[in-house]
Amino acid sequence: MLRVLQRIVEAVNQAPDFELALQTMVRQVKEALQTDSCTVYLADHDQQQFALAATDGLEVSSSEPIHVPFGEGVISLAAKREEPLNIANASEHPKFLKLDEVDEARYNAMLAAPVIHRRRVLGVLVVQQEHDRAFTRDEEAFVVTLAAQLAVVIAHAEAKGYLRTTKQSPWLQTTKGLAAAPGVAIGPAYVVQPRAKLSDVTPKKSDKPEHEIRRFRTAVARTRQELNELSESMKGQVAEESLAIFEVYHAMLDSASLGQQVEQTINDGWRAQTALKIVVEDLVNQFENLDDEYIRERASDVRDLGQRILSHLKERGRYQHSPPPQCILVAHEVTATMLAELPNTEIIGMVSVRGSGNSHAAILARSMGIPAVLGADEFDINELNEDTLVVDGYNGEIFINPPLQVENEYRELAEEELELRQKIETARGQPVETEDGVKVTLQLNVGLNTDRDWLNELDIASVGLYRTEIPFMMQERLPTEDEQVELYSQVLEQFKAGTVVMRTLDVGGDKPLPYLPMNEENPFLGWRGIRMTLDHPEIFLVQIRAMLRASVGRNNLQILLPMITSAEEVDEAARMVKQAYHEVAEEFNGHDTQQLAAPKLGVMIEVPAMVYHLHTIVDKVDFFSVGSNDLTQYLLAVDRNNQRVASLYDAYHPAVLHALQQIIERANDLDKPVSVCGELAGEPGGALLLMAMGYRTFSMNSYNIDRIRWIIRHIKAADLAPMLARALQARSPQEVRKIVTMTLEEAGLGGFVRAGS
Repeated sequence: MLRVLQRIVEAVNQAPDFELALQTMVRQVKEALQTDSCTVYLADHDQQQFALAATDGLEVSSSEPIHVPFGEGVISLAAKREEPLNIANASEHPKFLKLDEVDEARYNAMLAAPVIHRRRVLGVLVVQQEHDRAFTRDEEAFVVTLAAQLAVVIAHAEAKGYLRTTKQSPWLQTTKGLAAAPGVAIGPAYVVQPRAKLSDVTPKKSDKPEHEIRRFRTAVARTRQELNELSESMKGQVAEESLAIFEVYHAMLDSASLGQQVEQTINDGWRAQTALKIVVEDLVNQFENLDDEYIRERASDVRDLGQRILSHLKERGRYQHSPPPQCILVAHEVTATMLAELPNTEIIGMVSVRGSGNSHAAILARSMGIPAVLGADEFDINELNEDTLVVDGYNGEIFINPPLQVENEYRELAEEELELRQKIETARGQPVETEDGVKVTLQLNVGLNTDRDWLNELDIASVGLYRTEIPFMMQERLPTEDEQVELYSQVLEQFKAGTVVMRTLDVGGDKPLPYLPMNEENPFLGWRGIRMTLDHPEIFLVQIRAMLRASVGRNNLQILLPMITSAEEVDEAARMVKQAYHEVAEEFNGHDTQQLAAPKLGVMIEVPAMVYHLHTIVDKVDFFSVGSNDLTQYLLAVDRNNQRVASLYDAYHPAVLHALQQIIERANDLDKPVSVCGELAGEPGGALLLMAMGYRTFSMNSYNIDRIRWIIRHIKAADLAPMLARALQARSPQEVRKIVTMTLEEAGLGGFVRAGS
């Protein structure tokens, strides 16, 4: 039976379209089980009915679609019970429903198995036979197993908009992705492909390495010039902060990183194109296997840069784009440079099959005010020929050629969003405090260099989380102390009026360095963060020294330790920070605290064990910082990047709220300041919950600053206690969201409900 099952699944997957796939399946199931009929019904939850989608054995007398209302018939019973029904004589069953358009009078035996995907019934698979009999256990197991396989096929077809259950009311063609930039866009699709693809390169050898290296260096020079032109063209169109993205591209072009690897591979006997393909694809694989979403998205940058160099190796000139007016950019992988090549005034939305909210394309989209959906379910973008798209950058939905009613609803929403955006910008420069005088500090999460002019516009003086991993990940060796000093000095100088919390190197396990290979069966619980750096004091001490040297004369540095699980780790890290401080202080006129003050030391609270262990480290640290993303992931035992269980990852889970409440209470008892630097702080509802608990310092991405400031200025802290009390008593994240939504509505902030969804 297993071989038969595999053969049927392969035939279904290889079918050129969905309808043929279903027809192929029912025919082969009927043959395999030697039954008289096999039928698939699909669930239409909007119309509350099942539709007969494919059959081999039933005689249908009508040309119209056949429907079974929810709640009626054996089919609905199997779906309701969410288990197979094995009935020897179906016509005698009290739930049997006779359909006038279908002749099934001669069938007695019936086996109906629900098709379920992620707890949602998508349909029912039915086999029938003339003779009265119960299907065997093997037959039942076969049908149930096949139904589970079919669930994935139907779920993909539903996401791609292939399902049609009625002629009068076809299902909307929709696809689902990640909400990467808020807002709504409506316009024709404009599909863009890269000029050259590394995947198309056929590996070839060369016995002329000098010639190939010259070709490669010429292509790199042209790429560098092209990047300069693209960066220049973006000035005035996006926040200066976002232009630092192009600095990352330039850093990758340096001979000490990408270029050096390619030239070494050329010297090993490969042509320039092949060497570029080998090196870039290897780097891409390394990045894509990381857990940290921000770092993982650098794979897109590496691939984009590699394909740009490849286009110059192939001497392909820049394509002259002619997008239709007010269009939506669609690509398999939208990149920052792709956006820069297109006229800003013509692009009103963005759809990318690959990517996430941390990609540079998403960062640029938010900076440009372009609604974006990334990581969309796989669909053939080449089929979109100026089709009308609705991009919902709040919920991550894309509608393809929607009905006029749907389009009009989204146009009204887009107008409301524009009014809201203009309104919240008026709060810039105003104090961040509630109507009843409770002051809140907003800080930035950054991982790229930032420009002071843009920060002045946001009126934010401090960085709550600066990720230091990038220079370590982008090279074939550890960055030197001097290289790190240069990088850290830029950031500390930009925020010299405030403070900069620099997180020590957070790699290892799921975020390996290319030059420190490691292989772990469970990297999420492995050698990472402080565990790795304490095992390599030569790396840790050099980084701390670099931070301290960069802070000389500025004294705005604070150091944050990631992935802490024990007091011993803090003791050892604090000892080495103290050692590095004395070394650097001696180099700068002894212990002159006016030039070099001892930095404050903090700990990230992201491992559940530390929630109950704060009292053991209070004498060694100056502050706590809650990483709500990892804390949620570890508390709920959910890998948020695993699509099968990602829906279980929810920072609004009551257990997470209780943990956050306990952290702030313990921090207050210990008289230690505590901030939140996870995504929850940047959500309207999350900010309210945290404020109700007593948190007063939030760190977030720049695009969340304006709306969180507006919300804080338009609520009373004293009014939030009842909301928190109800939320802590809730049984599910959905119930918590309803409570928070009601609070926002009652405060006249209903417009932010969708923005924070």
